[in-house]
Amino acid sequence: MSDRKFWLETMFMIIDPVLENLSQQKLKVKMPVEGETERVKFSYLEAFGRTLSGIAPWLELNSKNIDLNQREKKALEKYSGLARKSIKIAVDPESKDYMVFSDEIRQPLVDTAFLAQAIIRAPQELWQKLDKETKKNLTAALKSSRQIKPYYCNWLLFSAMIEAALAFMGEDYDSVRIDYAIRKHQEWYLGDGVYGDGPEFHFDYYNSFVIQPMLLDIIRVMKDKDPEIAELEAEVLSRARRYGEILEKMIAADGSYPPFGRSITYRFGVFQLLSQLGLNQQLPESLNPAQVRTALTAVIKKVMAADNIFDQNGWLNIGLYGKQPNLGEDYINTGSLYLASEVFLALGLPENSEFWSAPAEAWSAKKIWSGENVAADHAL
Repeated sequence: MSDRKFWLETMFMIIDPVLENLSQQKLKVKMPVEGETERVKFSYLEAFGRTLSGIAPWLELNSKNIDLNQREKKALEKYSGLARKSIKIAVDPESKDYMVFSDEIRQPLVDTAFLAQAIIRAPQELWQKLDKETKKNLTAALKSSRQIKPYYCNWLLFSAMIEAALAFMGEDYDSVRIDYAIRKHQEWYLGDGVYGDGPEFHFDYYNSFVIQPMLLDIIRVMKDKDPEIAELEAEVLSRARRYGEILEKMIAADGSYPPFGRSITYRFGVFQLLSQLGLNQQLPESLNPAQVRTALTAVIKKVMAADNIFDQNGWLNIGLYGKQPNLGEDYINTGSLYLASEVFLALGLPENSEFWSAPAEAWSAKKIWSGENVAADHAL
């Protein structure tokens, strides 16, 4: 089986329960929610927003004039339709699966932002092809999240991402929220491609879960609207490329990776930034696209090798390698786990791209631990 086919089949396995049930207004009935009971009402938007954010670049292939094999083209048409039906239901106040976009508990801000990120990653499939009423409801849902005050950390980027999506959609947007989030993260930059999570450094994967992917996407949308933001693009990308190198070196020769820091139950969502750099054809010169593809394939295979990654109905269990509920913090619930979908960003590249078509190539750890003489690593 080709790497691309393996990625696609794994992605379908993960996202099917979310999109199939939501598109039929059955998500709240069918989706089990492990975790704290007071967070149940937020879990549905967590599952949906995170799923869409990860698969959006692949969905957007449906609107591009490229050659696709018939099997993948048929799948694209199916899942693009399911995604739009799901958006329509999620933002319709009259639907059974209408989602919570604003609450005194601040969680909805996070996943409204992931939904917003999906829109800018698939502008044709997830915005232009929506009907007029759904666009209106979606806009209202995004704006309703403004009532939530973000925490003074990576959460500033959630507010900024929502405003960037509104800017893309041609709606009124708050440029101060965008500028403030970007400027604060410039202040919180610590060196060698790493940002603090607010004023403090946390040894976790939030530089890849949230910080660097959202910085890249926000700047991509806003650079034509704000010359001061445009001036930051090269520096932010340089830092992201360095962190991409670090992430690639985290992948051990057997496809495992260090299970440190909070939210490790997001599984291979750890490598969102590396996949995004591949998607955007912005990988550092030290990393060949095929090397990154082969490394990420090894990671996905390693994680998926566990016997009980899913429950009996196909929903993700809390854990990293199978069902390990003690690895989940108190904010982790079933919906949270779908941030794993972010590893699939590079499927937005067509199969004839270098990323997918070049022969498999060993990644850094595999080269080094097989005795290959490779170049030394250097700080940015």
